[in-house]
Amino acid sequence: MIIDRVVGNLHELPAKEVEGLHREKVVLASSELVRRVQRVTTDHGQELGLRLAAEPGEAGDLRDGDILFRDEKNLIVISVLPTDVLVIAPRTLQEMGSVAHSLGNRHLQAQFFGADSEYQAEVMVVQYDHTAEDLLRRLAVPYSRQERVMPVPFRHAEHTH
Repeated sequence: MIIDRVVGNLHELPAKEVEGLHREKVVLASSELVRRVQRVTTDHGQELGLRLAAEPGEAGDLRDGDILFRDEKNLIVISVLPTDVLVIAPRTLQEMGSVAHSLGNRHLQAQFFGADSEYQAEVMVVQYDHTAEDLLRRLAVPYSRQERVMPVPFRHAEHTH
């Protein structure tokens, strides 16, 4: 089967709407969410070809809970593996600036979350990197290493000097 579009997201639907449907998962690492063309296999052994087109103005990346196929009896859903991340919680604006500048020089992409997020604090999250962890220890900036399913995949940062 060739899938050319995402038909919804499980996390945005009422649970009753999908209750009783046979559910298959396509388990992907975060790095695979940015690939629009790929061959995948469900947890039930069904092979699928993904050939996804990005909507104008969108990145077109897959997300946890994306529904690849749905009919009256079946669902095929994306399930994202947790990513090894550093959750950084600077105490001051100056600390945040120092950390952001240093990590930016390493071309590490960051995602930012507010106090109303699942982190329940204002934090910056980056993929785990031992040099970033060493920097945070040296600067004595509060952080923790966690496994998280990220809402947006980290992309490789393109740059030139």
